[in-house]
Amino acid sequence: MEQPKLETRSKKIIEVDGYQFKDLNGNGKLDPYEDWRLPYEERAKDLVSRMTLDEKVGNMLINTRRTGYNTPEGGKTSYDGIIDEEIIEQGETIFAMRKVWGTSHTIENLHIRHFILRDNFSPTKLARWNNAMNEIAEGTRLGIPTLVTSNPRNDNGEFVFGMNDAMGVFSTFPATMGIAAAVLGEKALGKDGRIFSEYARAACAEWRASGLRKGYMYMADVVTDPRWQRTYGTFGEDPELISDAMERIIEGFQGDELGPESVSLTTKHYPGGGPRENGFDPHYVEGKWNVYRTPGSLDKYHMPGFRAAIKSASMMPYYSAPSIEKSVVQHIDGIDVPFEEVGFTFNWYLIEEVLRRRMGYKGYINSDSGVTDNMNWGVEDLERPGRFAKAVNAGTDLIADTNNVEDLKAAVEQGMISMERIDEANYRLLMEMFQLGLFDEQTYVDAEAADDIVKNSPGWKLADEVHRKSIVLMKNSNKTLPLAEGTKVYVQMWHKKPETSEQKTAEAREQIGAVDGLILVDKPEEADALYLMVDPQSGDYFNATPGLLELTICENKPLRAVDGTEYTETTVTGAEEFKQMAREGRERGQKVIISVNYSLAWIIDDVEPLADALIGTFHSFFDAQGEVIAGKFKPQGKMPITPPGTEAAIHVDENGICVSPNDVPGYDKQQYMPEGLDYAWTDTDGNVYKLGHGLTYED
Repeated sequence: MEQPKLETRSKKIIEVDGYQFKDLNGNGKLDPYEDWRLPYEERAKDLVSRMTLDEKVGNMLINTRRTGYNTPEGGKTSYDGIIDEEIIEQGETIFAMRKVWGTSHTIENLHIRHFILRDNFSPTKLARWNNAMNEIAEGTRLGIPTLVTSNPRNDNGEFVFGMNDAMGVFSTFPATMGIAAAVLGEKALGKDGRIFSEYARAACAEWRASGLRKGYMYMADVVTDPRWQRTYGTFGEDPELISDAMERIIEGFQGDELGPESVSLTTKHYPGGGPRENGFDPHYVEGKWNVYRTPGSLDKYHMPGFRAAIKSASMMPYYSAPSIEKSVVQHIDGIDVPFEEVGFTFNWYLIEEVLRRRMGYKGYINSDSGVTDNMNWGVEDLERPGRFAKAVNAGTDLIADTNNVEDLKAAVEQGMISMERIDEANYRLLMEMFQLGLFDEQTYVDAEAADDIVKNSPGWKLADEVHRKSIVLMKNSNKTLPLAEGTKVYVQMWHKKPETSEQKTAEAREQIGAVDGLILVDKPEEADALYLMVDPQSGDYFNATPGLLELTICENKPLRAVDGTEYTETTVTGAEEFKQMAREGRERGQKVIISVNYSLAWIIDDVEPLADALIGTFHSFFDAQGEVIAGKFKPQGKMPITPPGTEAAIHVDENGICVSPNDVPGYDKQQYMPEGLDYAWTDTDGNVYKLGHGLTYED
């Protein structure tokens, strides 16, 4: 048996039978949980038996933790500014409602070991922080290490708290729908989904170098309601593609089984967040319901991705609750599902009966953030100890984003949760730590090497390739593209925020202007071709819009709220300027190329006719877009979603029922549409913008 390389910072290393072991509890002898020769299962059971109730309760919570690098100037830190020790009297987000203690107190006294990282610093800085966190943990009674998780860090896009917290430090790929578009293009060429696998393997090494060993990723959700804010972050609407993505990505990050070389993944959001009630998000009360109006939709469309993710280290249930009143009876494996109108974190049947017993899931259940405070749909009337009890007794093992050890402990002391169930949850959580090697050779990482490891990652080259492959040529009238050598091009971008429009236009002009064969000009009138980009934004991730989420390209559009009042909405500031520039370009005989960034399923019925060529992007790099329009790279991406063609295709009547079903993906909605109404858009060239659409220069 090979001796692992062990490192300690405060506890001693002891020698037994010629081997070295960490004396994590400082008792001077080798205990089973310290013995790396024993099976993980035996070590985890032994450690659970040694833990106090306070330690067990703390281990069942995961909380956002700021680094010392992000502490306000003059704030309290330790470890030379690496560790944040600030005390915040009231949580600053909708997730964290309670007093936030400094890092050392949280680890030593609250006994919390699981943390969510949202800060965006260099790999070496993150590694130093992870090492310092574990040094604090090593000094505690049992020396249980910390485990830090993060939302995706390899996606390009815009910073959105809770969804896209960090980017640009690790190898940077297009948004997940862009990766899906690239893979669909590969498959259309007779290839397979290797991009998913290669991406995961490269990203895994980058994360491990930084000390990040757990990821809240990826989403196995199928997009079925186009107004859903989380469309961004999915792999689109195709259950088959999503299943392939989940299998390959989990294998790439975790390996054949979880081990010291793995980054463990939490697949979300079981059993699928797509069937929104007209797009409203469950971060707010208007979106609390999942609605299944279509017979068989749950099993046919929403479950396949989670079946494919069965090897994921953990699963995250969604906030939402299934509506009995607004849904038809659903079945899984031919058996009726007895819906309980509580959030899926609290839903015993779907977790214990379906996921664990029938599907054979062996990992643990990690709730979404804030389920015992704000997003507690269906259990609002319970006091907090009761909410904890409902979740834990339903099979949830780790409660996110809270440090509320008091109410979870109270639920146990009041007999609402059995010690047997508490021990079961702790066993599952500790098993992950043992498998990842955190008790042994993987507690600390070489922080000084982290920057170079990430800098030299093969992920960067692969990401550049995927950005190009992600771009979808949606329309190409009269072979407008590729542009001829020496074409004079005017470039401009429009965003909802004027300052972002200005910044992104400058970046786009610099990168596209550097593409061989294109000549950048400063005024539209001077150009042979106009390259006009729109990056629409709609709604707020954490707050409901007054009415339904707007999907058109508009500015100050008059709308009517749910309560009948009038308001206006803007998805692109300067939308009319953009459209007018396109019209004038057509009138001057210039080629007009329009690029639409698909973070949501935008309706472009009044945009597409203005374009000679139309491309779809997914936060794809500007230089990649430039190479495609210049013919330096032949487009091959395919649409991963079917955007609604018109507002009529997603009209909601006075009873709140959408003309196209909320629980069916776009590629299959047409069979449910009223006669004479199409769901997908057909452009002026006859192209239908549906799942898998994408032209090439040979078409």
